[in-house]
Amino acid sequence: MCTAATYYPQNHYFGRNLDFEFSYDETVTVTPRNFPFHFCQMGDLNHHYAIIGMAYVANGYPLYYDAMNEKGLGMGGLMFANNADYKPQAAGKDNVSPYEFIPWILSQCATVDEAKALLARINLVNIPFSDELPLSELHWMIADKNSSIVVESMKDGLHVYDNPVGVLTNNPPFPQQLFGLNNYRHLSVDQPADTFSASLPLDLYSRGMGGIGLPGDLSSASRFTKVAFTRLNSKSGTSEAEGVSQFFHILGAGEQQRGLTHITDDKYEITLYSSCSSLDTGIYYYTTYENRQISAVDMTKENLDAAALVSYPLIDTQQIKYQN
Repeated sequence: MCTAATYYPQNHYFGRNLDFEFSYDETVTVTPRNFPFHFCQMGDLNHHYAIIGMAYVANGYPLYYDAMNEKGLGMGGLMFANNADYKPQAAGKDNVSPYEFIPWILSQCATVDEAKALLARINLVNIPFSDELPLSELHWMIADKNSSIVVESMKDGLHVYDNPVGVLTNNPPFPQQLFGLNNYRHLSVDQPADTFSASLPLDLYSRGMGGIGLPGDLSSASRFTKVAFTRLNSKSGTSEAEGVSQFFHILGAGEQQRGLTHITDDKYEITLYSSCSSLDTGIYYYTTYENRQISAVDMTKENLDAAALVSYPLIDTQQIKYQN
């Protein structure tokens, strides 16, 4: 399962937790402007916006989990089990497979509004990358420096929703996730008033009591509520370092620790990595489960007019700074 979020203290950040029980040896991968994309039904795109993000590179193709382009548009796919539905090819539509959906949008669109224009023509088709790599059931969050949207392909069609909270998890569908916040309208960052009874004065015995009732479990609905509350009330300084640091703390509200979500045998779902795309600077920051130090790859330091992918293996061993 996964959690995605935006954060706009001054600069603009988009990123996610990827939660799963094993890794595909994903890498931070830069796709330069002249890398040829061969879309399964939409022909070739030989020149496009440069892209950086987390990807599993299979047979030379970047299967992106989340990414941003050089214009400051970010996009990520999250599991949407038992709800995602992909279609047969349709005449008059842009027939795009889900595995190439992120490159399709980020290679051509600079803003959410431009992405919406492409989405009006899109049909997510049931064509896998290969027999060994079947399609994942996904929905997607797309964000620029001003807004974000959610895209869900379901049995009743393609849905595009404005996202006023800048957060997405897995299930249920996004309108139900958003509606669920009504159950927590009493939450506050301030201490609550004593409204229990006029005849029984009660004490404030701790700080943070305005947040009593905020979910703490790891279900996707609870993670949505907790990360939305954290994100919407977060404060930080305006520097890049302060914004990035706070963004990882926001994602920390939804991270999964080994041992708490049992899958099968000795497998447990964990937050394999957390990412933070700086939409202003083109820097992709990340941490991994075993390495809490923030690592970074700067897209602008690559030759973005090249034609070959550039991949950086994750630094996945704990980095400890000794002070004596």
